[in-house]
Amino acid sequence: MNFNSEKPIYLQIADHISERILSGEIHPEDRIPSVREYGADIGVNPNTVMRTYEKLTADGIIFNKRGIGYFVSPEATGIILDKERKEFLEKDVPAIRRKMDLLGLDMSIFSD
Repeated sequence: MNFNSEKPIYLQIADHISERILSGEIHPEDRIPSVREYGADIGVNPNTVMRTYEKLTADGIIFNKRGIGYFVSPEATGIILDKERKEFLEKDVPAIRRKMDLLGLDMSIFSD
């Protein structure tokens, strides 16, 4: 995994796990790697992975079965889609509209 400095690493890891869930690579009810295992796999401190798992748990995307491990929640896909749609509409669309305005483009470029 390649990290950038624009966003905290634990959030980049959370985004990566969420993308894997949305793509179907990880399914609801699947067990995900342990904190230590995942940290070793991607080359980060286990404390960073723990922070990621805490966030994903708080968001309802994963859950912990004490003594067994972390699992993807049955509602994970819906939760991630809602979050991503909201972020797209609040951040990306306004930026695209500003850029279109600057370039003198309007929505007619998308019609046949």
